[in-house]
Amino acid sequence: MSFRALFVLAEDPRTSGRPVEALRMAAGVRVWQKMEVTLYLRGPSVLLLGENGEDLGLVDAENCARCFPLLREEKVPIYVQQGAADLARLGQAALPFAEISDSVLAEMAAEHNSVLYF
Repeated sequence: MSFRALFVLAEDPRTSGRPVEALRMAAGVRVWQKMEVTLYLRGPSVLLLGENGEDLGLVDAENCARCFPLLREEKVPIYVQQGAADLARLGQAALPFAEISDSVLAEMAAEHNSVLYF
């Protein structure tokens, strides 16, 4: 695959359904296997990775949880903001992720054909 898309999610999923919709789009696009997809969650969007989104107060927790099997199956790499304040609230993560610094994010963005910001 030659086309690479980086999905950057930064909105608070407790007040907006947009981050869950972006997660759903990333999972769906990857299933087509026409491009590589990478996820990066910043700030409160790290809560999307919580095993129990309803307990975390996510706007669309049910649809969020539906994306997990696809993301896991397609082995979509997931990165989160290093030291994000909401990581402590996350509890058990539903998917594996790696924390990265802003400088690593900048390098990663330069390696992708497209960066989509939500």
